[in-house]
Order: sequence, then C-alpha cells, then structure tokens
Amino acid sequence: MPGRRASAFSADRARRAAETDRWLASLLGDEAGVALVAVGGYGRRELLPGSDLDVLLLHAGRPDVSVLADRIWYPIWDSGARLDHAVRTPQEGREVARGDLRAALGLLHARHVAGDPALTAGLRHGVLADWRAAAGVRLAELQALHTERTQRSGELAFLLEPDLKEARGGLRDANAIHAVAAAWVAPGPGPRVRAAHEFILNTRHALHDVTGRRGDRLVLQEQDEVARVLELADADALLGGLAGAGRTVAYALDQSFRQAQRSRGARPGAGLARSVLLGAGQHHAGRRGGGLARRGSLPVSAHRRPLAEGLVEQEGEVVLARSADPATDPVLPLRAAAAAAQAGLALAPRALARLAGCPPLPVPWPAEARDALAALLGAGQAAIGVWEALDQEELITRLLPDWERVRNRPQRNPLHTFTVDRHLVETAAHAAALTRTVARPDLLLIAALLHDIGKGWPGDHRLTGEVLARDTGARLGLAAGETDLVARTVRHHLLLSQTATRRDLDDPVTVAQVAQAVGSRPLLELLHALAIADGQATGPAAWNDWKAGLVSELVRRVGAALGGEPPAVPLPLRAEQIALAAGREPAVMAAGPEVTVVAPDRPGLLWQAAGVLASHRLAVRSANATSCGDMAVIAFTVAHQYGEPPDEVLVTGDLRRALTGQLDVAERLRRREQTAARPVAGVAPPTVTLVDDASHTATVVEVRAHDAPGLLWRIGQALGECGLDLRAARVETLGAEAVDVFYVVDAAGEPVKDAGTRGKIAAEVLGALAG
Repeated sequence: MPGRRASAFSADRARRAAETDRWLASLLGDEAGVALVAVGGYGRRELLPGSDLDVLLLHAGRPDVSVLADRIWYPIWDSGARLDHAVRTPQEGREVARGDLRAALGLLHARHVAGDPALTAGLRHGVLADWRAAAGVRLAELQALHTERTQRSGELAFLLEPDLKEARGGLRDANAIHAVAAAWVAPGPGPRVRAAHEFILNTRHALHDVTGRRGDRLVLQEQDEVARVLELADADALLGGLAGAGRTVAYALDQSFRQAQRSRGARPGAGLARSVLLGAGQHHAGRRGGGLARRGSLPVSAHRRPLAEGLVEQEGEVVLARSADPATDPVLPLRAAAAAAQAGLALAPRALARLAGCPPLPVPWPAEARDALAALLGAGQAAIGVWEALDQEELITRLLPDWERVRNRPQRNPLHTFTVDRHLVETAAHAAALTRTVARPDLLLIAALLHDIGKGWPGDHRLTGEVLARDTGARLGLAAGETDLVARTVRHHLLLSQTATRRDLDDPVTVAQVAQAVGSRPLLELLHALAIADGQATGPAAWNDWKAGLVSELVRRVGAALGGEPPAVPLPLRAEQIALAAGREPAVMAAGPEVTVVAPDRPGLLWQAAGVLASHRLAVRSANATSCGDMAVIAFTVAHQYGEPPDEVLVTGDLRRALTGQLDVAERLRRREQTAARPVAGVAPPTVTLVDDASHTATVVEVRAHDAPGLLWRIGQALGECGLDLRAARVETLGAEAVDVFYVVDAAGEPVKDAGTRGKIAAEVLGALAG
C-alpha cells in the first residue's frame, strides 16, 4: 500500500482516539477515586469509523458509581456511538479476566484515559501478572480459540470474501501474537508482522469508509472500491496483499505458539495444554522467568539429534549444527527444508534467519539440490508448512524466480480453495502419494509444482506454463529429455480431466486425439497422476469418484491405443436394459448413479427425458443414447440434489406423460427455477462453440453457462428447434458454472454441414438460455 495513504489511515485512527479521550475526560470531570480505561481496539488506538467504544469505568468502591456511570454512558449513547461498557473495581476486573478469556484479551490492551491513573495502573499490572502466572492455561485456551475461529471463518489468505477480523491470519490473530508475548514466553511482533497488521487494519478502515457502516467481511462487490480507496491497482492487488499479510500473521502466530510450548516445557506440536500439568509454581511468572524465551536461550540439557549434513533436531525443531557454514553452502536451505519435512518438524526461526544468508544456488543446480527439492516435495503434507516457512523468509523466490508472479495470486474461481502458489504446493503434496504409480516420481513432483506457474502471465496459462517449465527445468539442471517431459506435462495438465468429462469416450476420435497429443506412456502416466493430484488440491467440488472413474477409463483406452491395440468398442446393452426395452413402453430403471430410460425412438427424446429427470431434482452428468430395435435406450449418469435415489415409478409416470404431452416439463422447471438462487450481477454471458474436429460421426456443440435447473433440457430443446437430434451429452459443473457438451446429428443422422443450420445453432441456444 502506498505509504501516503497508509499514513493517512493511521493518523485518522489516532485522531479519533485522541478526540474520544478528550470527550470522555470531559464527561468524567474532576471526580476522585475513579478512572476511565480504554480497552480492546480503543485501548490500542484502533478506532475505525464503525468501531465500538470499549470503555471500563474503574472505581475504588464508590457507592454512587452508578450515578456517575449514567452521566458518562448516556451522552455516548445519545451521540449514536456503539458502546461496550462495564463498571468495576480493579479487583473485580481481575476476577472477570481470570474467568473470561475474551475479557482478559481486551484488558491486556487497557489504556488510561482519564481520572486516577493509579487505578488503571493497578488493574493493568494485576491483569498482566495473572496472565503470566496462568500462562500455560490461558495460552492453551487462546490456541483453542484460534483453532475454533479458523474452522468457522477459514483463512484470510485463501478466501475470495474474507472476514478481515475473524479469519485465520486476520486482526484477531495479530492481537493474539501480542497476547502470547505478554506472557513473556515469545517475542512480540516484528516489523513484517506489524506491517501486515497495518495493511489488514487499513483495509478494514477503507471498508468502513466505502460502505458507511461497520463490517468485517470484504465482499466481492466492495473490493474494487476498497482497492481504489487504498490506492491499489485493482481488487486482485487488494486480495493479493491480504493474502500476503494474512500468511505473515498466521505464520507468526504459529511461531509464537510453538515458542511458547517450547519455553514452557512442551515439545512443539504437543499442545500447550500439557504445560498446565507443570503448574504455575514451577514457572516463574516474573520477568526473569520469561527472559529465557525472549533471549532465545536454550536449556543446557537440550538434546541434539543429527538429521543431515549441517542439521540437527533440537527441542522439536530443525536447527543448524555447529559445523554448518551458511556462507559457503548454497544447498543448505533446500537440504534443511527436506530434512525438516521428512522428519515432520519445523525449521527453527534462528535457523531460517541464518539460511537467508546462504549464497544463491549455481545455475544449473547441482544434483544434490535437485535431490533435496524432490525429497522436500516428496514429504507430502509435511512439506507445506516447511515451504511456507521458506516463503516467509523470501527464500522460495531466490530458488525459483518465476514464483514471484504467482505468489499470493488470488484465483477468481469458486472451485479453487487456495491462491495459485499455495495450490501448486498442495498439488505437489497430493502428488507425493502417487509417486509409486509413475516411473519418474521426481518429475511428477516438479511438474505438480509448476503446472499452474503460467497463471502469473497473460494468455493461456498452459502455453505460458510450458515455456516457464522449460526455463525452470534448465535452471534445475534437468536433462533435455527430462525437461521436455515436465514441460509437456505442464502443457497438457488439463487434457485428461477436460476430455474425460466433456467428450464421448466411445467416439474413436476422442481417444485418437488424446493419444496423438500425449504420444508416450511415460507422459500419460505423469498426466494421470497430476490430474488426480490437481483435482484433489483444487477442492472437493473439482474431484469426485465420477470424474476419477472417467479419467481412469480414458487413460486405459489411450494406453491401449499407444500400445497399438484396436479401439475399444462401446459396451453392449446389459441384459436388464434389453429386457426393459422389450416391454416396448416408456420405462425407467435406476441403479446407483445410473438411470436407464427406454422409450420408442423419436427426435428429441434425450432432452425430453433429461427434462423429466431435472424436474425430479436429478442433475444429469452424462447421457448416451443407443438403439434396441425401434426402442431408444438412454443411459444417464445423475446426481440427486439432496443425495436421494430417484423413485422409478414416479419418474416413469412423468416420462410417459411428458412424451404424450400431458406433462408441461417447462412449467415445472420454471417453478423450480423460481426457488433456485439467482445468478449474481456480473456473471459472464453464455457462450456456444461448435467443435468440428472432436468427432467424425456427430457435430459437437460446447455450451458454457451459469448452472441452472433443467439447463440440459433447455439447450436440447433449442437444438431440436434447429432440426437436430441429440445423441450424447456430457455435463460438467464447475462451482456455479456449467460446461455442457452435446453430440448432435441432422435429420439424416450425419454431422451438421449446412451453413445455415450451423449459424442458427448458437442463436437458438443463446436465446433459450436468455429466456
């Protein structure tokens, strides 16, 4: 954030606090034996336009204190300010703080405003002494509160609409760092954390200015204006700044909790609650007892276990051995990170600070550095925290300069859980579990780490990513063939998942095109493993058993094609499907996610049946139509909106009524749409594309639109208006967006070649979607 604007916000908060101090002092007057104390955000002089006034009236036992309180509180209420107030003696204030963690946290920032300063000083000293004496219990409670808040509000760094106060890495966590430091078991926030805290606080300040009301959630429609007020380029720059600030605060709080555990006798990761068993009497509550952690000293009996060259474990962290020489060892940062991740340990802050002084790696990297990178990434989930620690010390961008363009980069896609850089690390962590399935696990891990690296540059990120992967492969010292394999994996990392969900696997062209693009089994197995890891790292909406099954089937068929085997023929109808068709009446049969519909063959049958299924809250994922004599057999793959199986009798009855014109499917779907959530303003318009080279036997129409009930039915009806018959469909829902692919033929059963009809398709489909 530009310094001028940041200073203006800071000055505004200080001015508000000073003006409020003077006002409250005037309300109190020259009363003896009382004091007004600012607590919480007001105590920290963080008064924003929508902030509450947290005020405590302290007294030394005055019997008329309630009258005095009314004289102060009523003018504040009359002004329209939101007041959080209390009236207590210093001893009562201490007792409340002992029993209420949130009250204690507010009183840690108690600040004298007016009246008898001795009363305020007595309360402050007492609350701080109690906090330090019971640090084992209070910090365990604080960590539990932090965990609960994270589960409820998520992580500031990775949310598209973050809660600036409650989310992990937000303002509550920044204040928690102060609370841990107040127990004298860990240092207070350093310059980076203070700058991060200030950025988040200024963002909240700007949000209050923009909206004219109190609030902590930065919703999408406010982000551009908040960014403008903060003099940032755009909303993405704002979210990127918040991601960086949130990660800095979250990492610092984790470090504070870890150091608190260590200084109070608990192994880091064992939990602060363990220290409660030691009792406050065994840990001096005064400044001398806290000085141990503040100076970073270590007990004489600390055990050091060797981990790797120049690295040992000490008190549950990885530290540099006495023999280590960071000034002459460029591989040490990667070797330390690999040792920490493989051992499931954290890098000690002192070690990280020394690693920052290592010389840069030579280009190309030596083999030892490549091996250390593979060992780090191969540790799986344990690598994520270690990578974050390196990133906080800005060591990652020294190792991989192209990382800077994706660092903290937000993803405007509801499917994605993380920023681009964190998604890459998460993908590598998931890929670590799949290394036994590929011949070159090291190349899988590197490709996973780089697969979205192109998102930091304009254009198709697959193409730019391929170029960057080649550059990075050369930097890492990979052989030419290895670099080519990694780069092609990055280039084609979406090929399997997109083809499997958007193309007909029974069409020979589908498998032939993928086989031609892949060209070899080593690349195919890398792409398969990466597709799984990428989907798992993206989020639960991006990967499921249905998609995994389609991808695996595609890989099986492509592998066979690469091996020279003949194309797989479509599976024949099962006996029960043939028997259903033999009844020569419209009928429905459900078996798990598969719903089979049979009816006399007629144009438009597939989309009519899809409309009936949609009216029963069945979301169609795929559809394939085949013939059994003069009967059509359509196999749908469906998912129920509420997870319930369809009622075959009810669906069959509605199908028969729809085919005879007795059921108005359009009206039923319209009523469903009225109860569905409406798309928010700013949703991109739908698009219609004819993909000519995807099939030799049909024309492939790809439609991208906002998802809605009966979408397949509406598109199919529009295609019917063009005189086309729908033979197959693939439906993929990505968050709130649908990518629907339709295989259509003309009245003669051939691909659509008539220019007039081809031009009409897009107009009819877009018109149906607009309606």
